[in-house]
Amino acid sequence: MITKIDHLGIAVRSLDEAVPFYEKSLGLKCEHREEVASQKVRTAFFTVGEVHLELLEPTSPDSPIAKFLEKNGEGIHHVAFGTTDIEAQLGQAAAGGCRLINEEPFEGAGGKLVAFLHPKSTHGVLTELCAPIAR
Repeated sequence: MITKIDHLGIAVRSLDEAVPFYEKSLGLKCEHREEVASQKVRTAFFTVGEVHLELLEPTSPDSPIAKFLEKNGEGIHHVAFGTTDIEAQLGQAAAGGCRLINEEPFEGAGGKLVAFLHPKSTHGVLTELCAPIAR
């Protein structure tokens, strides 16, 4: 059911400071920015081959990204796997003993349903599952 690595989430303090690095130093193009109010984050997306980079800037001191930055500093926050059936994938993860952060998927950035698996049960890697929202 997992079909690809969809994106890597990278926590940054400021999109306005980080985006120019990816554009000027690496030659990538920021394709779009989006705010996900439910997660208290602003995002910026880049495409590298078939994988996206998602820069994540907190919009509130109590957001998960702000807490991550406080504890770890800037850097890779999560890996996201694309799936054809996010609910079945969550069920498989739970049946395999994985601790779910989200038992039900919710609308995330980029027009996708997302859900997270706890890093304590994924060998230290915050893992996101994502699938396009059926419209």
